[in-house]
Amino acid sequence: MSLADDDESPFVDDTSALARTYDDDPSSGRRWKIAIVDDEQEVHDVTVLALKSVSFSERGLSFLSARSAEVAKKLLADNPDIALVLLDVVMETDDAGLSLVKYIRDELGYGHVRVVLRTGQPGQAPEATVIRHFDISDYRTKTELTSTRLLTTVISALRTYEQLQAVETQRAELEQLYVAQKAAYEEIKVLKSALERERDYLREEVKEAEGGGDLVGSSAGIEQVRAQIEAVAKTDATVLVLGESGVGKELVARAIHEKSTRAAGPLVKVNCASVPRELFESEFFGHVRGAFTGAHRDRVGRFQLADSGTLFLDEIGEIPLELQGKLLRALQEREVERVGDTKSQKVDVRVVAATNRDLKAAVAAGSFRADLYYRLSVFPLQILPLRERRADIVPLFEHFVDKTCRRHGRPFVPISRDVARLLETYAWPGNVRELENVAERALILSPDGVLRLDAALPELAAREALEPPTRASAGADEPGGAPVRAMSMPPRGFYTVDEMRELEKQNLIAVLEKAGGKIAGDGGAAELLGLKPSTLTYQIRSFGIARRS
Repeated sequence: MSLADDDESPFVDDTSALARTYDDDPSSGRRWKIAIVDDEQEVHDVTVLALKSVSFSERGLSFLSARSAEVAKKLLADNPDIALVLLDVVMETDDAGLSLVKYIRDELGYGHVRVVLRTGQPGQAPEATVIRHFDISDYRTKTELTSTRLLTTVISALRTYEQLQAVETQRAELEQLYVAQKAAYEEIKVLKSALERERDYLREEVKEAEGGGDLVGSSAGIEQVRAQIEAVAKTDATVLVLGESGVGKELVARAIHEKSTRAAGPLVKVNCASVPRELFESEFFGHVRGAFTGAHRDRVGRFQLADSGTLFLDEIGEIPLELQGKLLRALQEREVERVGDTKSQKVDVRVVAATNRDLKAAVAAGSFRADLYYRLSVFPLQILPLRERRADIVPLFEHFVDKTCRRHGRPFVPISRDVARLLETYAWPGNVRELENVAERALILSPDGVLRLDAALPELAAREALEPPTRASAGADEPGGAPVRAMSMPPRGFYTVDEMRELEKQNLIAVLEKAGGKIAGDGGAAELLGLKPSTLTYQIRSFGIARRS
């Protein structure tokens, strides 16, 4: 087929120009580029006339022309956005065909460009394996130039090209996301490493601030506690730490955690006495948003926070009776259910509980569940008060003085023999906590470098705690049923353990008499001694002192 008039032809037969661009609207930027590679000019003309009115995906067609393989190579290299190549298998000008396809695929790397082979002789068709290998879209004879089949072939090839372009765009986006995600993971890794270093540093700082996490002392009582910690820390057994207020139960719990296989996990502490009754479940087990008024977001409970670590329940005896069953279930099932949630969550938690109460007596009185008591006391660990391990008083005092000196940037202040003797003769009703407070107070009040106790603990220096004044009504009945008597320092210059216990008992009797038998509240014996009412009640019971009604 030939055109009637060369002036009307979109091509000019110029043998010196073997490459042409045919575009009725060059200003349009949204056109599919189709390259026609054929050594016969008539094939170019007829193909353009057959396809020029075709559009696909609201885009028209733009045609590029090359009549030799050499020109086609430059044309393809300069136009990477070509969508389709209609390629003559055999050209007289030079070798084209599969060699040009190989150039497109291998050298230019245009895997998305569609190629349709055309030939004047049906017998020249390449083998099917070659077509598959070079990803050739179709094969047509030149006699099909104006047929509907040519249009179908072009549209099908352009559809495949569009799909490949979309896949390529998605691939590029995914690659960008992957690079960004990889960079984010690397940043997270760096931040995690920094946080782990900071965590380790802060743990060391906390340990240093709290005395290095070691139990100070060499008495038989503290050595027994150390041995028990070593034995139980290697297991996951629940531990119940017993002892008066201020003896260091939290320090024992921390030592158990740090010597266990859970040391890398968290140590979560809960003061059960400070948790309001109505918030108990939320505090321990967590809640979901909207579970109750004020629950504006999800909250993780202490059990979940302690997952893979240790949960320290201090003052366990203060949990209300009606809530003890929920705690027992969590301990037995090792799972918790958040308030407002419908499903339970497993937790891997080792529990260490502590109390200054007599839980056996509480069980007998009906204020503490027996099953919870036995669940907690798998391994009971008793810590003696300072008055029963006096060999630890001076080492502990020196330890606290040294810690306070380092915290305040002051040189260590040694203690004299007189100070040491006074320390050992005091009953220390507040135990280690009171001893630490007195050590810090004494250091603050000793700016000249000479440690004194007269200002830090006036009652100790004045012997008021050791030698209660004789009452005018000596011999009168006391709250315990026996007369209060004063004791003076024995000739040997010190008191025995039994004598110290008797002194402490006499001191308690005297303060009860002073307070009229009242323990708690304003003017009560607990306030006069500076103790918690529960601690004073425990001491009164331990000495067998009968209270006056």
